[in-house]
Amino acid sequence: MTHPMGMQTPEGIEMLKKVRSICSKLPETNELIDGHGHTTFKVKDKSFLIMSDYGMTFKSDLETQEILLQQEQFYKPAYIGHRGWVGVKAPEDWEQMAMLLKEAYLHAAPKRLVKQLMEAE
Repeated sequence: MTHPMGMQTPEGIEMLKKVRSICSKLPETNELIDGHGHTTFKVKDKSFLIMSDYGMTFKSDLETQEILLQQEQFYKPAYIGHRGWVGVKAPEDWEQMAMLLKEAYLHAAPKRLVKQLMEAE
């Protein structure tokens, strides 16, 4: 039985390291490799970030998505874009990404964890 691989390219591995350092600050976040070989970050059972060697998609809302799509690096992913998810191939600004990934987490997290994170700041 073969197992999904996750990140394999140097760029993908580097991106994953940066994302892990951001997500490690978010309570009760789990990282797993899904059946398609994508590295997925979840809070409880809800995904908020899906990564491959070619980039990542993260949970957002339609309003934020509209604003982000005006920046060249962002795109609307197939299948989940209509729900407000946003894709990015190679993030340029990791401070911006940290903020966006925290927002993605907050969209997926239960109220108790949202409160916990807000109080910690």
